Amino acid sequence: MSPGLLYALAGMLLFVMGLAGFALLRHLLRRLMAFNLVGSGTFLVLVGLAQRPDGEPDPVAQALVLTGIVVAIAATALALVLMRRWFDLTGRTRLDGEADE
Repeated sequence: MSPGLLYALAGMLLFVMGLAGFALLRHLLRRLMAFNLVGSGTFLVLVGLAQRPDGEPDPVAQALVLTGIVVAIAATALALVLMRRWFDLTGRTRLDGEADE
């Protein structure tokens, strides 16, 4: 098994774990962390599968992943600000009407 395929399989595992967490968890911060896990798994799959036949990594895929990381950081910061505002307005950390634990 090549290292690229191993990275891709680990990325798929992270993607599935994040997707399950995003679907099952109700707390907003935990959902954001699960969504970031989905993104990290996607980046790992892209880097793992972007190998040239001679074994060298593809620079275009690396540039895309680097750009994606920067965008993910900005989106996470925006989501944290929105969550903080939601908490200040409602006093809840969930979107639905359930009581917080």
